[in-house]
Amino acid sequence: MADRAGRGAFVLGADSGGSGLRIALSRAADGTPSRPPATRTSSEPVRTAPAGIDAAHLLSQLLPAARELLREAEADGLAAVCIGAAGMASLGDELRAVLPGALAEAFGACHLALAADAVTAYAGALGQRPGAVVAAGTGLIALGTDLTAAGGWRRADGWGHLLGDCGSGAWIGRAGLEAALRAHDGRPGGSPALLARAEAEFGPAAGLPGALYPRSDRPAVLASFAPQVAGCAADGDPVATGILHDAARHIADAAAAVCPPGGRPGCRPVVALTGGLLRTGEPLLGPLRTALAERLPYAVQETAAGSALDGALTIAGALAAGRLILPVDDRLLQITRPVG
Repeated sequence: MADRAGRGAFVLGADSGGSGLRIALSRAADGTPSRPPATRTSSEPVRTAPAGIDAAHLLSQLLPAARELLREAEADGLAAVCIGAAGMASLGDELRAVLPGALAEAFGACHLALAADAVTAYAGALGQRPGAVVAAGTGLIALGTDLTAAGGWRRADGWGHLLGDCGSGAWIGRAGLEAALRAHDGRPGGSPALLARAEAEFGPAAGLPGALYPRSDRPAVLASFAPQVAGCAADGDPVATGILHDAARHIADAAAAVCPPGGRPGCRPVVALTGGLLRTGEPLLGPLRTALAERLPYAVQETAAGSALDGALTIAGALAAGRLILPVDDRLLQITRPVG
Protein backbone atom coordinates (compact mmCIF):
# COMPACT_ATOMS: atom_id res chain seq x y z
CA MET A 1 0.00 0.00 0.00
CA ALA A 2 1.47 3.33 -1.05
CA ASP A 3 1.90 6.01 1.60
CA ARG A 4 -0.81 8.64 1.45
CA ALA A 5 0.67 11.76 -0.20
CA GLY A 6 -0.60 15.02 1.24
CA ARG A 7 -1.48 18.29 -0.36
CA GLY A 8 1.60 20.15 -1.56
CA ALA A 9 3.62 17.05 -2.41
CA PHE A 10 2.75 17.09 -6.11
CA VAL A 11 2.89 19.45 -9.06
CA LEU A 12 1.06 19.29 -12.38
CA GLY A 13 2.41 20.30 -15.77
CA ALA A 14 0.59 20.59 -19.09
CA ASP A 15 1.75 21.22 -22.65
CA SER A 16 -0.90 22.29 -25.17
CA GLY A 17 0.03 22.43 -28.83
CA GLY A 18 -0.93 21.50 -32.34
CA SER A 19 -0.59 17.78 -31.67
CA GLY A 20 -2.83 17.78 -28.60
CA LEU A 21 -2.60 18.16 -24.84
CA ARG A 22 -0.05 16.37 -22.65
CA ILE A 23 -0.42 16.35 -18.86
CA ALA A 24 2.02 15.12 -16.22
CA LEU A 25 1.96 14.75 -12.44
CA SER A 26 5.18 14.65 -10.44
CA ARG A 27 6.17 14.57 -6.81
CA ALA A 28 8.10 17.75 -6.09
CA ALA A 29 8.43 18.11 -2.35
CA ASP A 30 11.90 19.64 -2.73
CA GLY A 31 11.09 21.70 -5.81
CA THR A 32 12.70 19.25 -8.22
CA PRO A 33 10.22 17.19 -10.26
CA SER A 34 10.79 13.45 -10.08
CA ARG A 35 11.51 11.42 -13.19
CA PRO A 36 9.65 9.85 -14.82
CA PRO A 37 6.32 11.56 -14.11
CA ALA A 38 2.91 9.98 -14.55
CA THR A 39 1.36 11.27 -17.77
CA ARG A 40 -1.84 11.46 -19.78
CA THR A 41 -2.18 12.50 -23.42
CA SER A 42 -5.08 13.76 -25.52
CA SER A 43 -4.54 13.81 -29.27
CA GLU A 44 -7.27 16.43 -29.70
CA PRO A 45 -5.74 19.94 -29.94
CA VAL A 46 -7.32 22.60 -27.76
CA ARG A 47 -9.56 24.75 -29.92
CA THR A 48 -8.69 28.31 -30.83
CA ALA A 49 -11.72 30.58 -31.26
CA PRO A 50 -11.85 34.17 -32.57
CA ALA A 51 -11.37 35.36 -28.98
CA GLY A 52 -8.31 33.15 -28.49
CA ILE A 53 -7.54 29.76 -26.95
CA ASP A 54 -10.76 28.13 -25.70
CA ALA A 55 -10.42 27.86 -21.91
CA ALA A 56 -13.49 25.64 -21.51
CA HIS A 57 -12.19 23.16 -24.06
CA LEU A 58 -8.79 23.03 -22.36
CA LEU A 59 -10.39 22.49 -18.95
CA SER A 60 -12.66 19.75 -20.31
CA GLN A 61 -9.53 17.74 -21.12
CA LEU A 62 -7.24 18.89 -18.31
CA LEU A 63 -9.46 18.43 -15.25
CA PRO A 64 -10.52 14.78 -15.76
CA ALA A 65 -6.95 13.75 -16.58
CA ALA A 66 -5.53 15.62 -13.58
CA ARG A 67 -8.10 14.10 -11.22
CA GLU A 68 -7.28 10.62 -12.52
CA LEU A 69 -3.55 11.19 -12.03
CA LEU A 70 -4.11 12.52 -8.49
CA ARG A 71 -6.34 9.57 -7.64
CA GLU A 72 -3.75 7.07 -8.88
CA ALA A 73 -1.05 8.84 -6.85
CA GLU A 74 -3.33 8.86 -3.77
CA ALA A 75 -2.76 12.61 -3.50
CA ASP A 76 -5.43 15.03 -2.31
CA GLY A 77 -4.14 18.24 -3.86
CA LEU A 78 -1.49 20.15 -5.74
CA ALA A 79 1.21 22.56 -4.67
CA ALA A 80 1.56 24.15 -8.10
CA VAL A 81 0.37 23.90 -11.70
CA CYS A 82 2.09 25.12 -14.86
CA ILE A 83 0.24 25.18 -18.17
CA GLY A 84 2.24 25.91 -21.29
CA ALA A 85 0.32 26.63 -24.47
CA ALA A 86 1.13 27.48 -28.05
CA GLY A 87 -0.22 30.97 -28.71
CA MET A 88 -0.37 31.92 -25.02
CA ALA A 89 1.33 35.28 -25.61
CA SER A 90 -1.10 36.54 -28.25
CA LEU A 91 -4.16 34.29 -27.84
CA GLY A 92 -4.15 33.52 -24.11
CA ASP A 93 -6.34 36.29 -22.66
CA GLU A 94 -9.23 33.91 -21.96
CA LEU A 95 -6.90 31.39 -20.32
CA ARG A 96 -5.44 34.09 -18.09
CA ALA A 97 -8.93 35.26 -17.13
CA VAL A 98 -10.55 31.87 -16.53
CA LEU A 99 -7.93 29.34 -15.43
CA PRO A 100 -6.84 30.77 -12.04
CA GLY A 101 -10.38 30.61 -10.66
CA ALA A 102 -11.26 27.31 -12.32
CA LEU A 103 -8.14 25.54 -11.08
CA ALA A 104 -8.51 26.97 -7.57
CA GLU A 105 -12.08 25.66 -7.48
CA ALA A 106 -10.99 22.25 -8.75
CA PHE A 107 -7.84 21.72 -6.67
CA GLY A 108 -7.89 24.31 -3.90
CA ALA A 109 -5.32 27.01 -3.32
CA CYS A 110 -2.17 26.38 -5.33
CA HIS A 111 0.44 28.31 -7.26
CA LEU A 112 -0.31 28.66 -10.97
CA ALA A 113 1.96 29.52 -13.89
CA LEU A 114 0.54 30.21 -17.35
CA ALA A 115 3.35 30.13 -19.88
CA ALA A 116 3.94 30.42 -23.58
CA ASP A 117 5.12 27.14 -25.05
CA ALA A 118 8.44 28.79 -25.89
CA VAL A 119 8.96 29.41 -22.15
CA THR A 120 8.21 25.81 -21.19
CA ALA A 121 10.48 24.65 -24.03
CA TYR A 122 13.19 26.89 -22.58
CA ALA A 123 12.72 25.51 -19.07
CA GLY A 124 12.68 21.95 -20.38
CA ALA A 125 15.89 22.48 -22.33
CA LEU A 126 17.94 24.60 -19.91
CA GLY A 127 16.07 24.68 -16.61
CA GLN A 128 16.66 28.02 -14.90
CA ARG A 129 19.97 28.97 -16.48
CA PRO A 130 20.75 32.02 -18.62
CA GLY A 131 20.98 31.38 -22.33
CA ALA A 132 18.95 30.87 -25.48
CA VAL A 133 16.73 28.09 -26.77
CA VAL A 134 15.60 27.71 -30.36
CA ALA A 135 12.40 25.68 -30.64
CA ALA A 136 12.46 24.41 -34.20
CA GLY A 137 9.93 22.12 -35.80
CA THR A 138 7.39 23.03 -38.44
CA GLY A 139 7.93 26.63 -37.30
CA LEU A 140 10.74 28.30 -35.39
CA ILE A 141 11.06 30.67 -32.46
CA ALA A 142 14.02 31.63 -30.30
CA LEU A 143 13.77 32.74 -26.68
CA GLY A 144 16.53 33.94 -24.40
CA THR A 145 17.05 35.48 -20.98
CA ASP A 146 19.78 36.62 -18.62
CA LEU A 147 17.40 35.87 -15.71
CA THR A 148 17.21 39.52 -14.64
CA ALA A 149 13.98 41.46 -14.30
CA ALA A 150 15.47 44.26 -16.39
CA GLY A 151 16.53 41.90 -19.16
CA GLY A 152 13.36 39.83 -19.11
CA TRP A 153 12.73 37.59 -22.11
CA ARG A 154 14.04 38.25 -25.61
CA ARG A 155 12.24 36.72 -28.58
CA ALA A 156 13.24 36.32 -32.22
CA ASP A 157 11.22 35.03 -35.18
CA GLY A 158 8.14 32.89 -34.70
CA TRP A 159 6.39 35.00 -37.34
CA GLY A 160 4.90 32.09 -39.29
CA HIS A 161 5.81 30.47 -42.58
CA LEU A 162 4.81 33.44 -44.74
CA LEU A 163 6.78 36.11 -42.87
CA GLY A 164 9.50 34.21 -41.05
CA ASP A 165 10.20 30.92 -39.24
CA CYS A 166 13.50 31.04 -41.10
CA GLY A 167 15.42 27.78 -40.91
CA SER A 168 12.36 25.81 -39.75
CA GLY A 169 11.02 22.60 -41.20
CA ALA A 170 8.52 24.54 -43.32
CA TRP A 171 11.29 26.88 -44.51
CA ILE A 172 13.55 23.96 -45.47
CA GLY A 173 10.72 22.12 -47.19
CA ARG A 174 9.66 25.20 -49.17
CA ALA A 175 13.26 25.86 -50.25
CA GLY A 176 13.58 22.24 -51.34
CA LEU A 177 10.41 22.40 -53.40
CA GLU A 178 11.55 25.66 -54.98
CA ALA A 179 14.79 23.94 -56.02
CA ALA A 180 12.72 21.08 -57.43
CA LEU A 181 10.66 23.48 -59.54
CA ARG A 182 13.81 25.27 -60.70
CA ALA A 183 15.07 21.93 -61.98
CA HIS A 184 11.71 21.30 -63.64
CA ASP A 185 11.93 24.66 -65.44
CA GLY A 186 15.63 24.44 -66.29
CA ARG A 187 16.48 27.51 -64.19
CA PRO A 188 19.72 27.93 -62.23
CA GLY A 189 19.70 26.65 -58.65
CA GLY A 190 17.64 23.58 -59.44
CA SER A 191 18.18 20.07 -58.12
CA PRO A 192 17.15 17.05 -60.19
CA ALA A 193 17.44 14.91 -57.07
CA LEU A 194 14.97 17.11 -55.19
CA LEU A 195 12.68 17.16 -58.23
CA ALA A 196 12.60 13.36 -58.27
CA ARG A 197 11.77 13.21 -54.57
CA ALA A 198 9.12 15.94 -54.86
CA GLU A 199 7.35 14.13 -57.68
CA ALA A 200 7.54 10.84 -55.80
CA GLU A 201 5.84 12.50 -52.82
CA PHE A 202 3.42 14.98 -54.40
CA GLY A 203 2.99 13.89 -58.02
CA PRO A 204 3.92 15.80 -61.18
CA ALA A 205 5.76 19.06 -60.49
CA ALA A 206 3.27 21.14 -62.44
CA GLY A 207 0.59 20.15 -59.95
CA LEU A 208 2.47 21.37 -56.86
CA PRO A 209 0.76 24.79 -56.61
CA GLY A 210 -2.68 23.21 -56.74
CA ALA A 211 -1.65 20.59 -54.20
CA LEU A 212 -0.21 23.09 -51.71
CA TYR A 213 -1.86 26.50 -51.94
CA PRO A 214 -5.41 25.51 -50.87
CA ARG A 215 -4.22 23.50 -47.86
CA SER A 216 -5.03 24.93 -44.42
CA ASP A 217 -2.14 22.86 -43.05
CA ARG A 218 0.33 24.19 -45.60
CA PRO A 219 3.19 24.74 -43.09
CA ALA A 220 3.03 21.10 -42.01
CA VAL A 221 2.90 19.91 -45.62
CA LEU A 222 5.95 22.00 -46.48
CA ALA A 223 7.76 20.71 -43.40
CA SER A 224 7.01 17.13 -44.43
CA PHE A 225 9.45 17.61 -47.31
CA ALA A 226 12.34 18.68 -45.05
CA PRO A 227 13.49 15.06 -44.46
CA GLN A 228 13.76 14.65 -48.24
CA VAL A 229 16.03 17.69 -48.39
CA ALA A 230 18.16 16.17 -45.64
CA GLY A 231 18.22 12.86 -47.51
CA CYS A 232 19.47 14.53 -50.68
CA ALA A 233 22.09 16.43 -48.68
CA ALA A 234 23.28 13.17 -47.11
CA ASP A 235 23.64 11.78 -50.64
CA GLY A 236 25.87 14.71 -51.57
CA ASP A 237 23.43 16.90 -53.51
CA PRO A 238 24.99 20.40 -53.47
CA VAL A 239 21.70 22.30 -53.68
CA ALA A 240 20.17 20.42 -50.75
CA THR A 241 23.40 20.85 -48.80
CA GLY A 242 23.27 24.59 -49.47
CA ILE A 243 19.68 24.79 -48.24
CA LEU A 244 20.61 23.17 -44.93
CA HIS A 245 23.66 25.40 -44.52
CA ASP A 246 21.40 28.43 -45.06
CA ALA A 247 18.91 27.03 -42.53
CA ALA A 248 21.72 26.59 -40.00
CA ARG A 249 22.75 30.22 -40.43
CA HIS A 250 19.15 31.38 -39.93
CA ILE A 251 18.83 29.32 -36.74
CA ALA A 252 22.13 30.68 -35.43
CA ASP A 253 21.00 34.23 -36.25
CA ALA A 254 17.83 33.73 -34.19
CA ALA A 255 19.82 32.30 -31.27
CA ALA A 256 22.30 35.19 -31.41
CA ALA A 257 19.48 37.74 -31.41
CA VAL A 258 18.17 36.53 -28.04
CA CYS A 259 21.24 35.12 -26.27
CA PRO A 260 22.47 37.25 -23.37
CA PRO A 261 26.03 38.56 -23.64
CA GLY A 262 28.82 36.55 -22.11
CA GLY A 263 30.35 39.40 -20.17
CA ARG A 264 29.93 38.07 -16.63
CA PRO A 265 32.98 36.10 -15.42
CA GLY A 266 32.28 32.44 -14.81
CA CYS A 267 28.75 32.62 -16.24
CA ARG A 268 28.69 31.60 -19.87
CA PRO A 269 25.20 31.46 -21.43
CA VAL A 270 23.99 28.13 -22.76
CA VAL A 271 22.40 27.55 -26.18
CA ALA A 272 20.21 24.57 -27.04
CA LEU A 273 17.95 23.43 -29.87
CA THR A 274 14.69 21.64 -29.18
CA GLY A 275 11.87 20.38 -31.37
CA GLY A 276 11.27 18.02 -34.26
CA LEU A 277 13.91 19.56 -36.52
CA LEU A 278 16.52 17.71 -34.44
CA ARG A 279 15.45 14.57 -36.28
CA THR A 280 16.90 16.02 -39.50
CA GLY A 281 20.24 14.73 -38.25
CA GLU A 282 23.82 15.59 -39.13
CA PRO A 283 23.16 17.17 -42.54
CA LEU A 284 21.65 20.08 -40.55
CA LEU A 285 23.15 19.67 -37.08
CA GLY A 286 26.75 19.68 -38.30
CA PRO A 287 26.46 23.05 -40.09
CA LEU A 288 24.41 24.36 -37.16
CA ARG A 289 27.15 23.64 -34.63
CA THR A 290 29.58 25.52 -36.86
CA ALA A 291 27.21 28.46 -37.35
CA LEU A 292 26.51 28.74 -33.62
CA ALA A 293 30.22 28.68 -32.82
CA GLU A 294 30.76 31.53 -35.29
CA ARG A 295 27.82 33.65 -34.11
CA LEU A 296 28.08 32.89 -30.38
CA PRO A 297 31.70 31.98 -29.61
CA TYR A 298 31.20 32.79 -25.91
CA ALA A 299 28.20 30.48 -25.44
CA VAL A 300 28.15 26.81 -24.48
CA GLN A 301 26.23 24.51 -26.84
CA GLU A 302 24.25 21.79 -25.07
CA THR A 303 21.70 19.14 -25.93
CA ALA A 304 18.28 20.05 -24.58
CA ALA A 305 17.72 18.28 -21.26
CA GLY A 306 14.00 17.71 -21.77
CA SER A 307 10.77 18.62 -23.51
CA ALA A 308 8.26 21.42 -23.07
CA LEU A 309 6.26 19.13 -20.76
CA ASP A 310 9.38 18.61 -18.66
CA GLY A 311 9.71 22.39 -18.63
CA ALA A 312 6.17 22.82 -17.34
CA LEU A 313 6.98 20.46 -14.46
CA THR A 314 10.25 22.30 -13.81
CA ILE A 315 8.44 25.64 -13.55
CA ALA A 316 5.70 24.17 -11.34
CA GLY A 317 8.26 22.52 -9.05
CA ALA A 318 10.31 25.71 -8.72
CA LEU A 319 7.17 27.74 -8.08
CA ALA A 320 5.99 25.36 -5.36
CA ALA A 321 9.38 25.51 -3.65
CA GLY A 322 9.68 29.30 -3.90
CA ARG A 323 12.69 28.97 -6.20
CA LEU A 324 11.38 30.33 -9.50
CA ILE A 325 13.94 32.71 -11.03
CA LEU A 326 12.77 32.75 -14.65
CA PRO A 327 11.49 36.25 -15.51
CA VAL A 328 7.79 36.82 -14.88
CA ASP A 329 6.03 38.45 -17.83
CA ASP A 330 2.37 39.42 -18.36
CA ARG A 331 2.22 37.61 -21.71
CA LEU A 332 4.92 34.95 -21.56
CA LEU A 333 4.94 33.75 -17.94
CA GLN A 334 2.13 34.87 -15.65
CA ILE A 335 2.16 33.75 -12.01
CA THR A 336 -0.88 33.51 -9.72
CA ARG A 337 -0.18 32.77 -6.06
CA PRO A 338 -2.70 31.39 -3.55
CA VAL A 339 -4.42 33.93 -1.32
CA GLY A 340 -4.23 33.49 2.42
